[in-house]
Amino acid sequence: HRHPLSFRRRSSVNHLSPSSPSPIEIVEKVEIMATFELYRRSTIGMCLTETLDEMVQSGTLSPELAIQVLVQFDKSMTEALESQVKTKVSIKGHLHTYRFCDNVWTFILQDAMFKNDDRQENVSRVKIVACDSKLLTQ
Repeated sequence: HRHPLSFRRRSSVNHLSPSSPSPIEIVEKVEIMATFELYRRSTIGMCLTETLDEMVQSGTLSPELAIQVLVQFDKSMTEALESQVKTKVSIKGHLHTYRFCDNVWTFILQDAMFKNDDRQENVSRVKIVACDSKLLTQ
């Protein structure tokens, strides 16, 4: 079911943390004037949305304040990933689907392997959504 506070656009994400520049150099950023809502479909984003929805329904929180919390979550996630994640990750997999719509790239990989210096993870299916941060400054 869809939560009243969910602002689900075509841009959703279920991916690991950003890595250093790759063949497709795309950096996700949030500026004060524009916000990507990419992390709301992550596990922590969905839990936050559900909790805020419950608080609004019980009258503990106003809908306006819940929306402010979600907007701050979008900004904070991007800032934290940009400033605190330094790990380089390589991704290999079979490209099942790719799409470029409204300046947003979506890649669906099957049998993907995420690899960094000391760890390797295999994932049967992963969706990567990437937005060009240069569009925010234009």
